[in-house]
Amino acid sequence: MKLFGSTMNNLEQGLKYASLKNKTIAHNLANIDTPNYKAKDVTFKEQLGQAQSRIEAKRTHSKHIPFSTSNQGIEITSRENVTYNHNGNSVDIDKEMTELAENQIYYQALIDRVNGKFNSIKTILRGGN
Repeated sequence: MKLFGSTMNNLEQGLKYASLKNKTIAHNLANIDTPNYKAKDVTFKEQLGQAQSRIEAKRTHSKHIPFSTSNQGIEITSRENVTYNHNGNSVDIDKEMTELAENQIYYQALIDRVNGKFNSIKTILRGGN
């Protein structure tokens, strides 16, 4: 029996995404003056949505429509066809800082949820006190 079901695994995947997103934003900011550098982005939410739309459902009748499954994960992509600077660089500092703030809020929300799970266990172990 799993203690949390799949909750902790889902939170772990979210934290991995947020951590990689933070590193990618930092990398973009570090290369803000690098000529022809193409900013990177981390896609997870889009792939999660695609994967959820292809969930395998149990078919109890042969006329039921089948669903396909896909194990897509976190992916880093380059922002092509975009140039913000005269040197071919595609890093927009305002966009990066906005994404960094959003990512920090997302990360903190996940950490708060993990802490809530562990606090529930501590409460149970203390007998509800």
